[in-house]
Amino acid sequence: MPTVVVVGAGFGGIQAVRALKRAPVQTVLVDQHNFHLFTPLLYQVASALLDPSEIAHPTRSMLRGIGNAEFRLGRVTGLDLAGRRVRTDAGDLVYDYLILAAGSIVNFFGNTALERSASPLKDLGDGLALRNRILANFERAAWTADPAVRKALLTFAVVGGGPTGVEYAGALSELIKGVLRKDFPELDMSAVEIVLVEALPSVLGSYPPRLQQAAIRTLKRKGIRLIFNAPVQQADDQGLRLGSGEYVQARTVIWTAGVRAAALAEALGQPLGRQSRVKVEPTLQLPGHPEVFVVGDMAEVVHTGQPLPMVIQPAMQEARCAARNIQHLLRGEPLETFRYSDLGQMATIGRNSAVAEIKGIRLSGFLGWSVWLVFHLLQIVDFRSRLVVLINWTVDYVFLDRPVRLIARSKDNPLPDPEGAGKDRDALPDRRSV
Repeated sequence: MPTVVVVGAGFGGIQAVRALKRAPVQTVLVDQHNFHLFTPLLYQVASALLDPSEIAHPTRSMLRGIGNAEFRLGRVTGLDLAGRRVRTDAGDLVYDYLILAAGSIVNFFGNTALERSASPLKDLGDGLALRNRILANFERAAWTADPAVRKALLTFAVVGGGPTGVEYAGALSELIKGVLRKDFPELDMSAVEIVLVEALPSVLGSYPPRLQQAAIRTLKRKGIRLIFNAPVQQADDQGLRLGSGEYVQARTVIWTAGVRAAALAEALGQPLGRQSRVKVEPTLQLPGHPEVFVVGDMAEVVHTGQPLPMVIQPAMQEARCAARNIQHLLRGEPLETFRYSDLGQMATIGRNSAVAEIKGIRLSGFLGWSVWLVFHLLQIVDFRSRLVVLINWTVDYVFLDRPVRLIARSKDNPLPDPEGAGKDRDALPDRRSV
């Protein structure tokens, strides 16, 4: 029986395995993590609303009902296209057909200072680290007697006005104003500032102008300062220097401004397009290797003259097409040309507000938010997680409370103490007796 190796347990990889479950093949899914992450809600982990177990699901449990699929935990280190082998840190996997769905990684555009000082929001570890950092900054601000240090600790710069940046800025505002304000009555919350920095003239650049303006109004209503036409030039532990010359002092910089294809794309020896994406055939095959398919964020697939965005819907549709084409190859049939069906886009900006464009229908405000809630709730993998997420959303909506405000870190990976954050402790009263 032919073996199909699928690299990556993201939306594309999982969809490919499911699409092959009735095919006469043995499917092997390999990933460096043993879970599938529902990335659209990662920002809610980073803003202390959801627990990781509510958006991450064990990959093996997702494959239980698929008789011809198995999972291997391992980090892919290279490919032997001539020998049809996937090299991993746990051993080699031999394939007859290969689907590459390794996704994307954070793109700092070569700015090493920014990479060193900014907090990305791309995977589960990033979300947990960012939650720790936000909460720890408030704890440190409660200790310091220096107003300038406190102001820097309580200033948060979100770089990138796409859906992730907009959603996280809105969620962070609600966490601070709705919850941390009550947790830290000793702090003057007027010192808190959230700044959203965007290199383009508006947020949500791929959305219609009316929805962009609706998002801007909501962000301003939440007290978020917007800076447009301002690419980041330099970064350090104290803040950002923008192209306009302005310096934004912020101990926490959240980077949501770009991604590029996973490093595996560079190992293919093929011409790469923008964001290091692999240029594929219309059938999604790797040029010169008809047994290899590339889907999702790794693949540059052109639609109406532009590469498809690096989001979930193209990845899932491409994965299904690749799976069908493998079955066509098995039967000796002509292959399909991939055709993308645009189902729309949506982004929430916090409580009672979202923007959505679905099949030409444009929604904003409470109606858009309601559609966003229902859609994302239904997309969560299992019933238990749906129920817990719904309960957490309800508690947050009714009581303005976030249940997972935990600073959780291992002993061998403590949070760094920002310069000046702890040196004022001796000037404060001894609180050990409190």
